[in-house]
Formats: sequence, structure tokens, C-alpha cells
Amino acid sequence: MGIVLRRIRKNADLYLLFLPVVVYFLVFEYGPMYGVQIAFKNFVATKGIWGSEWVGLKHFQRFFDSYYFWRLIKNTLGIGLYQLAVGFPIPILLALMINEVRSSGYRRFVQTVTYAPHFLSTVVVAGMITMFLSPQSGLVNLLIQAFGGEPVSFMTEPGWFKSIYVWSGVWQHMGWSSIIYLAALAGIDPQLHEAARVDGASRLRRIWHINLPGIMPTVVVLLILEVGTVLGVGFEKVFLLQNSLNTASSEVISTHVYKSGILGAQYSFSAAVGLFNSVINFILLILVNRIARRVNQTSLW
Repeated sequence: MGIVLRRIRKNADLYLLFLPVVVYFLVFEYGPMYGVQIAFKNFVATKGIWGSEWVGLKHFQRFFDSYYFWRLIKNTLGIGLYQLAVGFPIPILLALMINEVRSSGYRRFVQTVTYAPHFLSTVVVAGMITMFLSPQSGLVNLLIQAFGGEPVSFMTEPGWFKSIYVWSGVWQHMGWSSIIYLAALAGIDPQLHEAARVDGASRLRRIWHINLPGIMPTVVVLLILEVGTVLGVGFEKVFLLQNSLNTASSEVISTHVYKSGILGAQYSFSAAVGLFNSVINFILLILVNRIARRVNQTSLW
């Protein structure tokens, strides 16, 4: 104990610097976990958390037996996997391409253009999507009609929703997501490329055998984090693009929690659904982290 206290006194300035982060997580991350117990109670606001009746797994059972359960899982998992399959590799490809640009001016231009959409609010992006895909005056449908096609009502056909959600997200975030890969590429020893050039390796060969292995630890760590949120499809954008005609493919766990918990005042039921979602994501994170550690010797812990 004395050794620990001496170390703390020796590095007191570093601990003080770290203290706000600890306080933040205790207050805003771990503190609210106290309220998770309402998922196992029939919560009544006037009785409070402790005074509400304990009902065990009743709300979980209700969710598993509900008509919407499999549709919610299918839509949430479908969007999450689609987003992972498309949205994860594209920033890597973009970073590799930007890294190969030799003109500094053109490189800055490309980076600015691809970074800019990240700073648009979700409301603005949803409004732009609605305008561009309008069947009457949308740019996309005007181009379709110019080539002799019939206008498509993208926003009201359930089959289009997942693609609209995922590809608009790729456009908005691919530039920003590529920053960390560009930083990893900047850390690769230039002498490796010089030696490869001497041996006659082409640019594609150098990308495949030097750049990709060099950023692979970063790729694996970010992949683990992405898989850990595969069921955490965001609420805002889905809700803004959702309408009564595309609900069959746009209703996900987060929107269901909002409608049942906030609008329907079923706080215990919505807490149970949200807890189920978080537990599944946590399990996926643990499993993928363990697989990555065994296969690639790279993991979060």
C-alpha cells in the first residue's frame, strides 16, 4: 500500500490531469447504469425505481414474443451488416488512394471535399436525401427520366431504404473515417518503399505488401469496434428518413424503443429492449476481440 501511495504522490500531476476523465465516466456512463433495473420492474414514476414492483424477465419475454421482434432484429442486423460490409472498407481504400497522390494541392482538395460532409448535421443530410430523391423534382429522378426511365419513389419503397441509409452514410463519413488510416500510413517506414522500388515492385505491389500490412493492426482494432456496434444502428437518421410506407424495412430497435418508451410511456419495456440490444453488442465485441487476438495477435485487450 505504501508503494502505491508513493507512486501516486510522485505522479500526482498526471493523476490530476486524468481525474476529469474518470469523473466524466463515473457520472455520465456508469452512474446512469443504476436505472437499468427498471427493465426488471413495472416502473411507475410516482413510486420511483425502488418502489416499483419487481417483475423479473416479464418485459424481455414480452419483447421476444411480440410480432415485431424478428422484424426489428432483421432490419437492425441487416442495416448493421450492410453498413459494415460497405462502410468499413471504403475509408481504407480512400486512404490508400489519397496516400498515393503526389500533388499536395490536389491531395488537400480531395481531403477537403471528402471531409466536408462529416460536418453536416443529420437533419441537413436527411433533408438533402429527401430533396435529391423526390419523384417529382429530385435530381436523381430527373436524370432517370432524361435517360428514358420512369421516376422511382425511393423514399416510399421499403426495398430502397437500407441502400439509401448506408450509402448516404458512406458519402458523409468516409473522408473523416479515412483520417486514422492516413495517420497509420504516415507511420510506415519510407525505407521499405525504397527497397521495394529497387527490387522492381510496382505501386500496387507496394500497396499490397507494405501499406496494407502496415495499417493492419489499426484496421483490426477498428473492425472490432465496428462489429461491437453492429446492432447499434443510430436513431436520428433512421427516424428522419422513416415514413409509414417504408416502416417494414426502416423500423429498427432504436426507433422502436423511442416509440414504445417515450411516446407510449412504456419505460420498463423500452429499457428491457435497449438492455437486450446493449448485451448483444457487448457479446459480439467480446467474441470478435477474442477471435482477432487468436488470428492476428491484435486486439483491444
